[in-house]
Amino acid sequence: MEALLSRAKNPFFEHGEAEYFLAERGGETVGRVAAIANRLHNETHDDRVGFFGFFESMDDQAVANALLEAAASWCRERGLDVLRGPASFSTNDECGLLVDGFGTPPTLMMPHNPRYYVELLERAGLIKAKDLLVYQGGSEERYVPVPERLARGTELIRQRLGITIRPLDMKNFNGEVERIKEIYNAAWEKNWGFVPMTEREIDHLAEQFKPVVIPEMVPIAEKDGKVIGFGIALPDLNVVFRKNRSGRLFPMILKLFWALKTRKIRRARILLLGIVPEYRGKGIDAMLYHWIWTRSGQRGIFWGEAGWILEDNPAMNAGLEKMTFRVYKTYRLYDRAI
Repeated sequence: MEALLSRAKNPFFEHGEAEYFLAERGGETVGRVAAIANRLHNETHDDRVGFFGFFESMDDQAVANALLEAAASWCRERGLDVLRGPASFSTNDECGLLVDGFGTPPTLMMPHNPRYYVELLERAGLIKAKDLLVYQGGSEERYVPVPERLARGTELIRQRLGITIRPLDMKNFNGEVERIKEIYNAAWEKNWGFVPMTEREIDHLAEQFKPVVIPEMVPIAEKDGKVIGFGIALPDLNVVFRKNRSGRLFPMILKLFWALKTRKIRRARILLLGIVPEYRGKGIDAMLYHWIWTRSGQRGIFWGEAGWILEDNPAMNAGLEKMTFRVYKTYRLYDRAI
């Protein structure tokens, strides 16, 4: 979090700026928010959207109103005409307000908030811009086999198209990151709200993930030796972090690596799954899901979260439903004209 907020360390600030606000009452901090201007977003979508993120508030409408107005004023001063969020800092980071699915804990890199936040934002005049759907599949108690139809289908696709799937090559980690860079922005460029990641942002993210990545859970799809798609799944590190009440890094970091080594974490999150445009709709996504499902199961990871997925992305949503995954959380991005 410190690196994320740091203007010196986070490459987001090479194309964006932000200001951080605290709400105080009687010497006590009662809320926080960040106001965000993302030049790359507005260049990509040809609009003038400002963002708010890192939003936290007491259950007090006056506090929420003051925080949101501070963010809106800061964005307005920069010529922006819409306030959107929460996004901390963009759709490439934690984003969305949890509006359904409060009864289960958040997975790695997913936000969580009290139920009353929904009313705070809506009473402040924010309206729904887009819902983000999150799916779950499998079971934390036992391994659920891949549906037979999926297993047969992926084998037929492999034979017909000549697609191969392989794990991430950790011995050539930097080279693998470069290959992923080549297809990442092409795979997501048409999505609503998508902001292309710069090379420095991808490098920064890869550096953070490297110590905990499991190669078998990062499938790379190739056609004639050329990368055409990939998926990234990580063990749900929150299973370990959730037990840390001290806020200190040590000895929690040692417990984390021990949990990974001894395969004590039985939950995973599929962060990304992307395919270059010319190979979409051919079942490559099913091959990647099949790989993640089976390889995760071999490591004792029996439950998975996939998402988020835009509510109006029929291909991705249908693909997950065919995998017997079901929506169990909904996040929402809000807009307000400013």
